[in-house]
Amino acid sequence: MSERVVIVTGAGRGIGRAVAEAFAIVGDTVVIADKDSESGSAAAAGISSAGGKAIFYATDVGKICDIEDLFENVRARYARVDILVNNAGISRFGSPYDISGDEWDELISVNLRGTMFCSREAASIMRTHGGGSIVNVASTRAFMSEPGWEAYAASKGGIISLTHALAASFAADNIRVNCISPGWIETGDYSSLRPEDHSQHFSGRVGKPEDVARLCVNVTANGNEFLNGANIILDGGMAHKMIYEP
Repeated sequence: MSERVVIVTGAGRGIGRAVAEAFAIVGDTVVIADKDSESGSAAAAGISSAGGKAIFYATDVGKICDIEDLFENVRARYARVDILVNNAGISRFGSPYDISGDEWDELISVNLRGTMFCSREAASIMRTHGGGSIVNVASTRAFMSEPGWEAYAASKGGIISLTHALAASFAADNIRVNCISPGWIETGDYSSLRPEDHSQHFSGRVGKPEDVARLCVNVTANGNEFLNGANIILDGGMAHKMIYEP
């Protein structure tokens, strides 16, 4: 796989950091975009110390001016963007009776609007050098719910719809757009999980950030051009397992 320029948003920790590290391992140059300068810088330093190529840009995807600055800097430095992984997002839950308009707007702005405008800026560069690939990270919460997750579910459902719309709009410029909807991905202390947590999955375990990272690399690999406009559920089969409480 020839070296590519890959931008990963929300790459300071968790899933985003694992995605950035996975692309660095296959030889790509990784641009880490994150609101948190400390974690973003640490992620870039970790990749560099392991022999990879990474740079960090402080970016709040809830602000369009930050998004535009990110891509202008990348264009000036590398003259290309081959892959964008829209991973940055926030979560918030609470009763729909209590959520404020500002809280709703912030979550939709970061999760959904951020994905849209990062994609637009990336595609504007990709189209100048023959195309590229965009991966949006949604969630199985777009399809299944617990009480109090209305804003988050709406944002992730919107990302899935946005994915196939952008795939249609960008097709003429040879830009593929796909979506990954992870289920339970443990980004904290994996050893604290219980046997019953793992047994809820056909795969026999809760997911790890590296599971999402591997799929991102595969989805964007050369030769996968027929995969376009798709939403891939990555949940170890959890959404399909029928569970009865005794």
